[in-house]
Formats: sequence, structure tokens, C-alpha cells
Amino acid sequence: MKGWPSVLASACLGIALWQGVVMLAAPPSYILPPPLDVAQTLWSAREQIAHHSVYTIGEILIGLALGAALGAVSAIGLAASPLAQALLRPMMVFSQAIPVFVLAPILTLWLGYGIWPKVMMALLIIYFPVTSAFFDALMRTPGAWLDLARVMGARPVRVMWHIRIPAALPGLASGLRLAAVYAPIGVIISEWVGASRGLGYLILLALGRVKVDLMFATTIALAVFTLLLYAAIDQICRRWLDAPGD
Repeated sequence: MKGWPSVLASACLGIALWQGVVMLAAPPSYILPPPLDVAQTLWSAREQIAHHSVYTIGEILIGLALGAALGAVSAIGLAASPLAQALLRPMMVFSQAIPVFVLAPILTLWLGYGIWPKVMMALLIIYFPVTSAFFDALMRTPGAWLDLARVMGARPVRVMWHIRIPAALPGLASGLRLAAVYAPIGVIISEWVGASRGLGYLILLALGRVKVDLMFATTIALAVFTLLLYAAIDQICRRWLDAPGD
């Protein structure tokens, strides 16, 4: 069983386990509401959730586009320049040692409470996976191809554009798939730190008012969007890689 049938089967299993925990452990509804209560809240609060989703989805898509573009360009620059590798790669690795929860308030302090701290958080959290995956693929170009290009007198720019980049596109696709999953994390963390709208803000609002069913419903809406985003990126990458002439 593959594709969406597998996803639906997994979702049904998860809901069944959730209902089983509720029936056996009987936790208070403010700790773990039943799936039916969450489904009812998801429907009754659909307009509120949709309103906040517009802002979060926009922030995710902008951050994803900017982070993917910057990561791809950075990977090409690193692969083309040993000096850039020596100077910049340690800085990139060091940046991953800084917890994202530390960066979120700093970005909010610098950029305010608007859209840009959320976009920057999404960009930062996906920049390293995209750069790393694409760079590793660029450095694994088959040696025979490079030897043939050198024998034919190809310039480094043409080797990069016509040989190394096409050969590394599956690595870039892997980085983009990871980015589709990570981008919502950065945006939600930034919305938790400082926002007046968005799904992250709605989750905190629901938690503060002890509306746990709304919190669960909002989280499920975010998870569904993330799955759809991943599926869309995956399909785009598959068609891109399978296109004639690639």
C-alpha cells in the first residue's frame, strides 16, 4: 500500500490509538480531549483557523522560497571555491549549534512583530539542510565525467553548469523535501515568541484559555498543511527530475 491510501491508513490507526487511550486512561478533557471533540472544534472554528492559516502559510511559503534559493546558491559557491569551503562551512556548522528558540526572540527584537521575523526563522531553519544536501551532491559528481570535461577543455563554469549541477539535482530535491517539513517549525516558533496572528499565536491563545480542543484542532490543521506541502514539493521534484532532457 503506497501513497495516499497508506497515509489515510496511518491516520486512522493514529486516531484509533488516540481513542483507545482516552477510553482506557480516561484523562480529563483539558489534558487529552477525545478525537470527536477535536473534530467538532475543527469544524466549528474552521473560519478562525482558516483566518490565521492564511498568515502562517504565507510566511512558510516565502521563507521556503528564499531559504531554498539562498541554500542552492550557497552550495554552488561552496562547491566552486575551496576558499569559501574553508571559511564558511565552519560558520554554517556552528550556526546549527545555536537553538532556534534563542534566535526567535533576537529576530523579533531586530525585525519587530510583523512577517519578517517569521520568514527569517523559516529561512534559517531550512538553509543548512538545503545547502548541505546540495553541496554534498555537488561534491560527489562522478570522476569520469569531470575527467572527460577536462580532456575536452571545458571551463570550470561550464563544468559546473552542464555537469555538476545536473548530476546533483537529486541531492537538491532531498534538501527541498526536508525544507518542506522544517519551514513550518521555524514559523511556528517565531509566532510563539511574538505575534498577533497565525496558527502559532492561535495555539498559545487556546492554551492560555484552556481550550485544549482548539489547540489540538489548530495543530492538526498545521500538520495537514505540512503534509500537503511535502507532497507538493515531492511531486514537483519527481517531475522535475524525470523531465525529458534532464
